[in-house]
Amino acid sequence: MPETILELQNVQTHFPIKDGFLFKHTVGTVKAVDGVNLTVEQGEVLGLVGESGCGKSTLARTIMQLVPTTGGTVILEGRNLTSSSDSDVLSIRRDLQMVFQDPYASLNPRATVFATLAEPLLVHKVCTQSEVVERVTELMITVGLAPRFMQKYPHEFSGGQRQRIAIARALALRPKVIIADEPVSALDVSIQAQILNLLAELVRKMGLSLVFIAHDLSVVKHISDRVAVMYLGKIVEIGTAEEVIDAPAHPYTRALVSAIPTPNPDEERSRKRIVLPGDPPSPINPPSGCTFHPRCPHATDVCKSTPPQLEAFKGREVSCFRKDEI
Repeated sequence: MPETILELQNVQTHFPIKDGFLFKHTVGTVKAVDGVNLTVEQGEVLGLVGESGCGKSTLARTIMQLVPTTGGTVILEGRNLTSSSDSDVLSIRRDLQMVFQDPYASLNPRATVFATLAEPLLVHKVCTQSEVVERVTELMITVGLAPRFMQKYPHEFSGGQRQRIAIARALALRPKVIIADEPVSALDVSIQAQILNLLAELVRKMGLSLVFIAHDLSVVKHISDRVAVMYLGKIVEIGTAEEVIDAPAHPYTRALVSAIPTPNPDEERSRKRIVLPGDPPSPINPPSGCTFHPRCPHATDVCKSTPPQLEAFKGREVSCFRKDEI
């Protein structure tokens, strides 16, 4: 059986809303992530999808401990990140790295590619000063960049090249898990394919585990082994990519899948799109019961009063009371 390398147990990330001029007091709470349970296996690609504002990026930053957890635990190879000291988290980050959505914003514009890639090697004492040039050269070749560009600055590269630099930085410490937060959404379609193929190749060759966050379900299906669907801070469905995308069980997942465009014009014209009414509720005051019930065409009274739990259903897990009927 595959070994679980990353585990999230009832992870919550809430942000207090403060008011007042001289004396601040809490007037509300943004429940960005509200009770997420997930596992990532060794060498697995887990896709995480959902609408903007559902909590995907906050969950990624919570796993990295860039934002503090309100509750629950994040466990990496038996090490509890949520109860570790700052120095322990720093050492654990050698095994847990992140690729951000916008490479231009995540790269230091005043640092050359060499300085960007050399910094983690020297901070974590992975190699000596004399070995840095060789390691940086190796990293650039790994992500498909010519080593002769190592003295250039981020603004001198295209968007796809900058994302390759960001991936090389994440690989510098030879991590076991990489979290990619929409790494291709800001790129042209042709460049997206190159970056996706690069990530898939790195997972295969290096045995990495990858948490891949995206909006495009067709992209997620292409690269992922399993897919988790997130809505308003909770996981509503999780299973293999084929199960979740080809035969979705949760009404929200069905709506997302129905929005995937098809390349065949005839099929595109004839396909039935599921349009959800209204907008996602505010995470400040989420609905009672199932948080999806105000937009669900199949909601009943029990959906409005009782929150459903993830339960096994046809080879995957689904959080819905009416999954057997729809």
